[in-house]
Amino acid sequence: MTPYPKSPRCGLFFSYHPPKSITVNYATIIAEQLNLGPRQVEKTIELLEQGATVPFIARYRKEATGSLNEVQITAIRDLLIKLKELDKRREAILASISDQGKLTPELEQQIRSAANMTELEDLYLPYKPKRRTRATMAIERGLEPLANELQKQYSCNIDDMAAKYVNPDKGVNTPEEALSGARDIIAERVSENAQARNRVRNLFRRSAMLSSKVVKNKEDEAGKYESWFDWKENAMRAPSHRILALFRGEDEGMLRVHVLPDQDEPAYEALERQFVSGRYDSSEQVRQAVRDGYKRLLQPSIETEFYNLLKEKADKEAIRVFAENLRQLLLASPLGQKRILAIDPGFRTGCKTVCLDAQGQLLHNETIYPFTSVREERAAIAKLEALVEAFRIEAIAIGNGTAGRETEEVVKRCHFKSKVIAVMVSENGASVYSASEVARREFPDYDVTVRGAVSIGRRLMDPLSELVKIDPKSIGVGQYQHDVNQTLLQESLNDVVVSCVNSVGVELNTASRELLSYVSGIGPSLADKIVDYRNREGAFLSRQDLKKVERLGEKAFEQCAGFLRVRESANPLDRSAVHPERYALVERMATDCGATVQQLMADKELRNKVDINKYVSPDCGLPTLQDIMKELDKPGLDPRARFEIFEFDKNVTRIEDVKEGMVLPGIVTNITAFGAFVDIGVHQDGLVHISQLANRRVNDPSEVVHLHQHVRVKVLDVDLRRRRISLSMKGL
Repeated sequence: MTPYPKSPRCGLFFSYHPPKSITVNYATIIAEQLNLGPRQVEKTIELLEQGATVPFIARYRKEATGSLNEVQITAIRDLLIKLKELDKRREAILASISDQGKLTPELEQQIRSAANMTELEDLYLPYKPKRRTRATMAIERGLEPLANELQKQYSCNIDDMAAKYVNPDKGVNTPEEALSGARDIIAERVSENAQARNRVRNLFRRSAMLSSKVVKNKEDEAGKYESWFDWKENAMRAPSHRILALFRGEDEGMLRVHVLPDQDEPAYEALERQFVSGRYDSSEQVRQAVRDGYKRLLQPSIETEFYNLLKEKADKEAIRVFAENLRQLLLASPLGQKRILAIDPGFRTGCKTVCLDAQGQLLHNETIYPFTSVREERAAIAKLEALVEAFRIEAIAIGNGTAGRETEEVVKRCHFKSKVIAVMVSENGASVYSASEVARREFPDYDVTVRGAVSIGRRLMDPLSELVKIDPKSIGVGQYQHDVNQTLLQESLNDVVVSCVNSVGVELNTASRELLSYVSGIGPSLADKIVDYRNREGAFLSRQDLKKVERLGEKAFEQCAGFLRVRESANPLDRSAVHPERYALVERMATDCGATVQQLMADKELRNKVDINKYVSPDCGLPTLQDIMKELDKPGLDPRARFEIFEFDKNVTRIEDVKEGMVLPGIVTNITAFGAFVDIGVHQDGLVHISQLANRRVNDPSEVVHLHQHVRVKVLDVDLRRRRISLSMKGL
């Protein structure tokens, strides 16, 4: 089945218990949901409402929030948005029912007390404008009074009762037609009854099965879904990756998917207990209506709801995995400012080669053809040796796509006069960048191949600075990323990029527009104005110079200043994560020690003399003071790990070289809910299933591995036909 495109979100992930007053105390509700202190949440909401960003609140407002971290602050922000959406919907529903003249005090109280979106929509369902149904047509034919009489369920002759409503002019020709129409009305009432819906919902929650079958005559075409041609499992326990796989199979027209209890009888029994009383003929009419209402209306409605609930659950998990992978990728170890020769490999079209200076600026580009002939290979080696010497190259970045390993072998045959490291670099998203507006603006006079090679080289120098230029969804570290809610995915990934950029810090005088746009409080528009100012006026000499940028006011300065670095500033604090609002405090510390700020930062013995308790104030407590002392000790410390050189097994370059039992070095390229993919240098990543990650039960692969981790793996199986490699990390 396919879910209705505009069916309401289930809203079962949180409960909302408003107080009796119409005004809702969001802080109290959120604190209860997230198990946080009401005062912490209240202050966080205040800061968010004032325009503060999550990184700023987490880093510079610890006293206000009780040192909440980014994850907790983000959870508060997201739940606040949901609660506001719920209240907005609540008011719209109240207005709609009121306009119909059907809003009673009791119904209003129920709506105002609704705990979540599901409960709210259940209450609204009987009053919701709808297309013509069998029930509405029966009402138009004057059969509603008959339905009311039947629902009283007393002893009577129902044929005589129904005969009163026979009216050929209205299309009711016989008593049975009248009874049928009355049953349609009762069936719809059953399906719209909030209590009935909850009864069925609870049955689904306990016993719904996620099942799939192959579409008739699609067996050959649906080969990749062969494992799910006849599949069934408990719906609420199904893992996210399988839910998304089944739903994709249905979207592609290969599978039929259902989310239903195995049996209908428990639902019939529960509903009959609610609606059927007595053993009269009228009771039997109600019983028939109840069963019809469940099978025709209520079951499909709740199935759609649970289908969407499963989708939401699967999306949430897939997005979490993608976000964590992206975080690890963005925070990968940078080589740093080195002179780089970067190669975008290719067999037929040649290897596009570029030389970059230590700031990543393009100095030279040309194409070499090491794979067309022996003579061309020698020429390519000679050219690489000459370029390395001419541009004083310190490292070579080689794209890991087609011809990557072969290009690496060519580089290894070069004889350089100085020490040069060669590193394989992920090409994921490089083609997206090279064709983007960002790349065209940076390199208007060069084609996409040059831009792609430059991106590969810059990724080696600083992955974060280069990858922020690419839409995170294009980086290729997600699981079913095109199947999940794209809005939620984009929001989550954007949060990750913002978090990573601000945790590392940004050099104000060299950062690109794209990198600056992710700094707390800046955004794309201000980033453009900062770069325009820099191009026009020259380098910023201090953080305070930011205030000279057009439209960068006090609020934006407050939010961004602590995350920006000015390496050449006369004030050493401008090179640290100490916020300008605390400069006077640090100067006081230095004065109390009989030293300058520069001396305090350079002399550990002086810093050890500082008693931070003396500087505690209502707005600057120990958490902030401890952060300040850490920054004075190591100003602007990069939180990323140190760069390590990695090499594949030189004897294994093709999948045909891989044999069962081999133990090989590899790099983790992607992490999913069911395991990790590892590049062993044969242009086909192998899978380490979650059961093969460690000699213990692993619930989440990210507990054991992280992106770009250097690992050793054992080959369990090689399927050349399907080009699949099964690996294990057990015991290694």
